[in-house]
Amino acid sequence: MRSIHEVISLQIFAFFLLVSICCRACTQDQFRQKRMNMVATQIIARGISDEQVLQAMRTVERHLFVPPDLAARAYDDGPLAIGFGQTISQPYIVAFMTEMLNLDSTDRVLEIGTGSGYQAAILAEICQSVYSIEIVPQLGSKAKNLLSVLGYENIFIRVGDGYQGWPESAPFDAIIVTCAPTHVPLSLQDQLREGGRMIIPVGEKYVQELVLLEKKGGKLKQKSVLPVLFVPMVDEEGKPY
Repeated sequence: MRSIHEVISLQIFAFFLLVSICCRACTQDQFRQKRMNMVATQIIARGISDEQVLQAMRTVERHLFVPPDLAARAYDDGPLAIGFGQTISQPYIVAFMTEMLNLDSTDRVLEIGTGSGYQAAILAEICQSVYSIEIVPQLGSKAKNLLSVLGYENIFIRVGDGYQGWPESAPFDAIIVTCAPTHVPLSLQDQLREGGRMIIPVGEKYVQELVLLEKKGGKLKQKSVLPVLFVPMVDEEGKPY
């Protein structure tokens, strides 16, 4: 038989375990409410209407993709630093760029600039597969581990120079670029399939336009859709393209 002290210890342990579970559930509810509010006030209110995009934004837990000390700000209306001079984009920009690609469930998407993995997770909720390239090894490794833990089996990540794309897995139905070169890389143009779309920020450090390209008849139709400010696209030596 257990002694009175053992019984009391077990009761105390059970009490604190219950408190921990309740606190976690409460925290998750708070994050979920913030996520629903984010979609309603930041995304739908600004004109995003693609239900696949909206559902992905409601589903993916953005607070898991930011540093722990910024989790409380994960659903704020703005970008957040994720280390190594990189950022996770503003939720609206993530939704806007995703909607511009007009994605189908069978699409294969190339992403340049994995960052924390948040955009890749949004895409993976909609598409068949996502191929994502990150120039910063530490970020690429961290994102790969997180996405694996979260159960995303349709996301493939490599560390390398995104300017070169992923030629052995091309062509892609869509390409999304989350860092800004001064011009649209020819390698990425070549890796876009006929009828495919690419969304990419283009310009100098402080003057950029989000550009939408569509390949028709082997040629790219291009239009500017939104002024933006992204980190520059760089090579493996840190030199901007």
